[in-house]
Amino acid sequence: MSKIKILPEILSNKIAAGEVVERPASVVKELVENSLDAGSTRIMVDIAQGGRSLIRISDNGSGMSRDDALLALERYATSKIYKDQDLFSINTLGFRGEALPSIASVARFSLVSRDESADAGTEIVVEGGRIKNVVEVGAPRGTMVSVRQLFFNTPARRKFLKTIGTEMGHIADRIASIALGHCGVQFRLSHNDIIVKNWLMTAEPFDRIVDVLGTDLKNDLLAIDSQTDSISITGWIASPRANRRTSRAIYLYVNGRFVRDRIVQHALFEGYAQRLVKGQFPVAVIFINVPFDEVDVNVHPTKNEVRFARQKDVHEAVRQTVAQTLYEMDRPGWEPTGTSGDSGNQATQQVAEAKMMEFGIRNSEVGMRNAEVGTRELEFGRKNTEFGNKSAHDSTSEWQRISDFQGQTSKVEHPAISTEPAPRSSQPPTRIPYPTSRSSQASIWQKKRFGDMRVIGQLHNTYIVCEAEAGLILIDQHAAHERILFEMFSARSADRKPSVQRLLVPETIELGFREAGVLAKILLDLKELGLEIEPFGGNTFVVKAVPVLLAERQVKPLIIEIVEKIVEIGAAPGLAEALDKCRMIMACHGAIRANQALSEKQIKGMLNQLDDCHNPSHCPHGRPTWLRWELRTLEKSFKRVV
Repeated sequence: MSKIKILPEILSNKIAAGEVVERPASVVKELVENSLDAGSTRIMVDIAQGGRSLIRISDNGSGMSRDDALLALERYATSKIYKDQDLFSINTLGFRGEALPSIASVARFSLVSRDESADAGTEIVVEGGRIKNVVEVGAPRGTMVSVRQLFFNTPARRKFLKTIGTEMGHIADRIASIALGHCGVQFRLSHNDIIVKNWLMTAEPFDRIVDVLGTDLKNDLLAIDSQTDSISITGWIASPRANRRTSRAIYLYVNGRFVRDRIVQHALFEGYAQRLVKGQFPVAVIFINVPFDEVDVNVHPTKNEVRFARQKDVHEAVRQTVAQTLYEMDRPGWEPTGTSGDSGNQATQQVAEAKMMEFGIRNSEVGMRNAEVGTRELEFGRKNTEFGNKSAHDSTSEWQRISDFQGQTSKVEHPAISTEPAPRSSQPPTRIPYPTSRSSQASIWQKKRFGDMRVIGQLHNTYIVCEAEAGLILIDQHAAHERILFEMFSARSADRKPSVQRLLVPETIELGFREAGVLAKILLDLKELGLEIEPFGGNTFVVKAVPVLLAERQVKPLIIEIVEKIVEIGAAPGLAEALDKCRMIMACHGAIRANQALSEKQIKGMLNQLDDCHNPSHCPHGRPTWLRWELRTLEKSFKRVV
């Protein structure tokens, strides 16, 4: 007698339900996606007891005839694909034909549907996968699916459901993620006959995003919009200050489908590089549109994962678009004292308003950025300068060198004021409409920001206090100098080497076996940064030269920290991320410390250098370099205004 048997259909459906129906939120997702595929513009989601006792989805979509409704309950029955080639150009949210039979096999299920051509609707009642009744009923056009007592016949699955509040939270999150991607559809969610949320239909994606994520983000959202080859990137990202402690506020959509994709998420994090500290996550709603035949959505039964045919191109498009947008808004938005605050504030509004203007939304405090910046390359290293080209034998103090750099950096081309078009970057450009004129923007950006502020003094020899038209500016001197040094180390061209100072007495460093192996692999890369290190036998190395900027710093702790960091992240020769980590450590060791008194000349030199930085608002680790107190805030605190 054969030991291998074909499983009964009901049992195979229950097995499939284990993949498709994980919890009540999974049922909601599958049914709502079916409603969207049916062309619905109004979807009602009614929940009772966190989905344990009732899940009901009603829509005004195309509906189904009697025969189609019965076929829909058969496994692998679908109206969305017909042949093999269709799997490679899927343009619907559902396509597998597993959801309805899987749900019906583990619940008491009923379906009522009517298409436009039918005089009456059809009701089908299913219990545990077996059809109990099929009758004609009066019904409007559309479909209503009711799922009662989920997992009633699989008590082990029902046992592992969480509390009512937890399950309802998952349902609300799932509906919110779907609603963000379909602003032209009304979604109403109720729990125990109480309306939890009602997202009305809107033509403006910005309105839906603000409605879902909260109005407190309205003034922090920045529009992203780029098109390269056949890859389109649109959406909204929040400024770094509006961060979260988890990644739950990251919403990624590929051809309208909400996904959890590590490649795109990594690209998003790369775009925010050096703007968020460890443990902080951005807020983002990103829509990626690629040809349907260049993305595979048939990766997992839940359809939450996708694979791109051009994975690297998608990653770079997202990274470049996010980084460019953040770069455009990163310049401080205040005017120096003695200038017109109104014109400056209007001309330097964030890019979010640019997208809002495209949709016809009225102006708000959020504003538009320089139109010229969008065509600039992101790499700071292309500037026509070399920071720190002083003699290696210069015996002046560290702060004398910093003051001297002020004269050198004045020759740096400001990234936003060149009158000639920047060379076309190989990276995908952003294409955000800007209503402001080119000439007015150029005149605004030619004015210094940090360098033109009036220096009031130092607070605890740690923070620089400045006066601007907008109010009071507080600058963290260590974070600001760390940013300056980091970009100095990064701002060399491929055929130029940084200025180095040879050590009169080379310093030896002994490392562990693993650390020595890592250091040996990156010696050439470190030499490009100005650190000349050679093997000295066994696990010992000798340091013969260091960058001029680090001439007065201890070398051994610097090298040890660099090696430990690269061991932590993993490295290979030429690895860009590892080199950036090295520059960050070198900048941190070389930067001035807290509790260090500075002269006014030294402070002004630092402020002028900060103006020439690519990202002056954050240190390389992501901490802010400056804070602002608006004049009106101070006046309200002192009760001068109401």
